[in-house]
Amino acid sequence: MRSTLASSPVPQFLLRSFKNSKSLCSKPQVPNKLSSSQSPLDADNPDDNTNPNFPEKITSDTHFPGNPTGTKSIDTHLPSPGSGPDNLTQLNVINTLLSHKDDPVSALKYFNRVEMKRDFVKSVDALCVLLHILMGSSNDRCHWQALNLLRQSNSGYSGPTSVVLIDRLVQCAERFDFDLDSRVFSYLLDSYVNADKINDAIACFSGLIERDIVPSIASMNIFLTALVRKNLIDEAKEGYNKMVLKGVSGDQATVVVMTRVCLKEKNPEEAEGYFRDAKARGIKLDAEVYSTVIEAVCKKPNLRMACELLKEMRDMELIPLENTYTTVIAACAKHGNMVEALRLKDEMVSCGKRINVVIATSFMKGYCNQGDLSSALNLFDNIKEDGPRPNKVTFAVLIEGCCRNGKVDKAYELYTQMKDMGIQPSVFNVNSVIQGFLKARAVEKAFELLDEAIECGVANVFTYNYLSSWLSKEGKVSEACSLWDKMVSNNVIPSVVSYNNMILAYCKVKNMDRACSLFSEMLGKGLKPNAITYSILVDGYFKKGDAEKAFDVFEQMVGGKILPTDYTFNIVINGLCRVGRSSEAMDKLKKFVEKGFIPMCLTYNSIIDGFVKEGDINSALGLYREMCESELSPNVVTYTILIDGFCKSGNVDLALKMLNEMRNKGLEPDVTTYSVLIDGFCKRQDMEIAYKLFSELLESGLSPNKVIFNSMISGFRKSSNMEAALDLHKKMINEGVPCDLQTYTTLIAGLLREGKLLIASDLYSQMISKGIVPDMVTYTVLINGLCKKGHLENARKILEEMDRKSMTPNILIYNTLIAGHFKEGNLQEAFRLHNEMIDKGLRPDDTTYDILVNGHFKGKKSLPGASIA
Repeated sequence: MRSTLASSPVPQFLLRSFKNSKSLCSKPQVPNKLSSSQSPLDADNPDDNTNPNFPEKITSDTHFPGNPTGTKSIDTHLPSPGSGPDNLTQLNVINTLLSHKDDPVSALKYFNRVEMKRDFVKSVDALCVLLHILMGSSNDRCHWQALNLLRQSNSGYSGPTSVVLIDRLVQCAERFDFDLDSRVFSYLLDSYVNADKINDAIACFSGLIERDIVPSIASMNIFLTALVRKNLIDEAKEGYNKMVLKGVSGDQATVVVMTRVCLKEKNPEEAEGYFRDAKARGIKLDAEVYSTVIEAVCKKPNLRMACELLKEMRDMELIPLENTYTTVIAACAKHGNMVEALRLKDEMVSCGKRINVVIATSFMKGYCNQGDLSSALNLFDNIKEDGPRPNKVTFAVLIEGCCRNGKVDKAYELYTQMKDMGIQPSVFNVNSVIQGFLKARAVEKAFELLDEAIECGVANVFTYNYLSSWLSKEGKVSEACSLWDKMVSNNVIPSVVSYNNMILAYCKVKNMDRACSLFSEMLGKGLKPNAITYSILVDGYFKKGDAEKAFDVFEQMVGGKILPTDYTFNIVINGLCRVGRSSEAMDKLKKFVEKGFIPMCLTYNSIIDGFVKEGDINSALGLYREMCESELSPNVVTYTILIDGFCKSGNVDLALKMLNEMRNKGLEPDVTTYSVLIDGFCKRQDMEIAYKLFSELLESGLSPNKVIFNSMISGFRKSSNMEAALDLHKKMINEGVPCDLQTYTTLIAGLLREGKLLIASDLYSQMISKGIVPDMVTYTVLINGLCKKGHLENARKILEEMDRKSMTPNILIYNTLIAGHFKEGNLQEAFRLHNEMIDKGLRPDDTTYDILVNGHFKGKKSLPGASIA
């Protein structure tokens, strides 16, 4: 608690009034007997004992100038200030005021005239005398004048301390037979609050309590409210406790103030305690008290109690405030209790209150949280027609809800409506819509909105970070760099997240030198890298195949006292498995567990996948059994990895067994599981089981993806069932699954092998029209198929097309063409192609010379990936 004495020095006029230093103490110093020649308040001539006209005790009956008879019937015509040389001494002013003890109006007028004189030095004593005179009147206007005097007195920067004023008021009452009216002390406290002198108010309150002077409850409430507004929570609680110790617990307004104190402290339980205590004391509680405590219990949240208090109010015939209903309805909607929220809304309307924008927005948020976007939008349409007018929060709730539910076009429509209504979108609105566009891969629209936000001056570092994060994850380094330059040029300071995004972008394209350069730049600017920064770099080095540097960064992270997260540990384990060091990953896992790392299913899946890729299926199965024996159950990904491993090793029977085991544990295969199984059986050309799995996938409600369609098409092509392959191609198109280069290359290869050149040509044209560019495998398939069917002229045109695209044919293509011309007896062209091949830097292989010498083309040589032909 602050000192009860103000820190400002005692003013000179006060020192002149009290030459005896004891009179400045916090407790009144009242002498038993006064000198017959000295006023108890006079300090102008304390040693002068020769004044025969000053009595031992000044009373209202004493003979003063202007009252020669000493009677209480005082002449209202006061002496004019300044009419004599001694008229403005402190003694003269006090005596004149006392002579008009029964005429407070005249006393006040005299005091006001005296104050205007330049040669009058203000005295705290004169003020105290006048205050007692005014408070002694039965006229309320005089009391108001007393309060006004105190406010004027305490509005400046100088004056007596609150404690001095308290003591002098007490002394004056004792010396001059005034009744000590406690209201004057309440007014004194109010005057400090009114002047915003909160420290003086605190000192005044403490001084009063220490002297057993209890201010009025109204003044106490004003004082406590001022403390709360100044966020002086501890002082408010201390002040309240002091009053309680004096036996004053306050009234309903006090309960409201103390409840607000608890709400500021985010302590709703204590707020509820004040309410219960007031109720137990029998304090009459009004609607405002209930409203405040209901707000407190809603913050707990205790919705049941909030509703009970609301009912209690109605039973007491207290009409709940609109804000009370708003608070409870909003809390119910926020916590998903829409039934109760709707009931309270109806009750509110029945009380004659209209639905306000806060309630409407709360309902919309509640619907959005439950995934019922349509109800939220319907309510929005209704309030647009009937009111209330939606505000910025309303739009923010709906825009976020639309983006979260993948309705970004509707979100942008709302964003536009918001602007049309004259409501300026905030950066939160902009960021929500940008995130929605990025999620929907509408990147151009996202960047258009960024430009608009920059123009409006609302784009912040988070706006740029959302976009740079998306670009980085997509590996679009040049676009990420351009965005970085734009951010810096617009005076937006990059954050740690900004640097993390750019470092990730360079790691994605394996440019670790530039990633490390950015890391150093970040340090140079005083930004501290976090666990994510280091994890990105570790992952980047592992993906580049440099495990040693990955571990160097990891050690640097630990040395910098940055604790690795589970994400970091998983990156290290996954990285080791990626570079073929799965056994080492197992050893690391054990060490990480000793440091407190709790492995996840993801962790085990990485190591199992590593063993499968290394061909160590036994170790993979061993780790799988270890998972089953522990509390960590394998998931769909675990089984899919093992099924894929069995399929690739030719153990499709074990793959099916693993599928059954997976189902026995209550797990259903996903699209990826079906994909690896179907691919395994297609590669075995067991299309009967492959097609059964494909049908099973459809029956389970899953949609086959491009990978599954390509596997099935390839399987039917190898089984010489091009009709089934073409049917699947049509199904792909009808279901909106995009065909890629592999799809077209497989189909063209099969059609050319069957001699269906016209259909193959149509498919090739369709592929080109879709912007799909042929690669070396596609050209190899085309030339090989055309040559085998004797269409050498068409094959030559394909070769010319490759030349126009600056693509150098491979040895397999030349061998195919040479063999074709040799077969047709065109030896000159065959040898010309041989020479052209050498001119282009290609070395003829054994197959080339076998063709030229013996006229045979075994066709066993092919490029990786060209086996499709």
